[in-house]
Amino acid sequence: MTGFRQKAAIVLATGLFSGYIPVASGTFGTLVAIPGGYLMSRLGLVSAPLVVAFVTLVAVWSAGVAEGVFGQKDSGRIVIDEIAGFLVTMLFIPWRLETVIAGFLVFRFMDILKPFPIRTLETRLPGGWGVVGDDVLAGLYANGVLRILLGLKSLGVF
Repeated sequence: MTGFRQKAAIVLATGLFSGYIPVASGTFGTLVAIPGGYLMSRLGLVSAPLVVAFVTLVAVWSAGVAEGVFGQKDSGRIVIDEIAGFLVTMLFIPWRLETVIAGFLVFRFMDILKPFPIRTLETRLPGGWGVVGDDVLAGLYANGVLRILLGLKSLGVF
């Protein structure tokens, strides 16, 4: 694939080129996701998961193309997986400064630590599916942790 589609895939896969930041590119890619997370939070119960699913499919496609261009499995320059994972993290979570910060931190923790079976997805799924699948699962874990934290807060635990 050459031309416009390949260039578009690289722009998307690198999170508008934030993936080229030489240190902590995944963290910067997650930061790029915050405005999209805010917009998603304004959507309804049907629209929000559809947007997350669409972004995830675009992420799989663009990450797969980018792997071919970069000649490297899950290159650090590919950060659209963090974008999709953060959107999953924040799906149906109330959008407040404290939840965004907690969501960011918990997602980055899950993405870096990769508790079972996250790493398995990364290594066993082919192409863009492996690049994005582990981050989506990390996002599901992070979403669950946020729900537990919100529940504990509502009980007055902290």
